[in-house]
Amino acid sequence: MDKLQNIQSIKFTDDQMILEIDDHKYIIDLKQVSNRLLNATEEQRNKFEISPANYGIHWPLIDEDLAVTNLIKSSRELSA
Repeated sequence: MDKLQNIQSIKFTDDQMILEIDDHKYIIDLKQVSNRLLNATEEQRNKFEISPANYGIHWPLIDEDLAVTNLIKSSRELSA
C-alpha cells in the first residue's frame, strides 16, 4: 500500500500537537481539533496507531481518530 505522506513524529505540548510529516513540522491547536486529546493524559496521547497508508491516526485509549490531511489543514507550519 502506498503511503499518502510520511509521518515522521508526533509530539505534544500542553495544548498542541507537533506533527513532522515529509520533513515539515506542523503545529496543531488541540482546542480546535480534539477535546479528547486536549484532555488526555500523557500516556493516552502517546499511545497511538498510524494507519498503514498514513491517512489517519488512532488513539485507542480515548477512541479518537483524526485524518492527517485535516490536521495539516488546521495547522500552521513551522519554518525549517
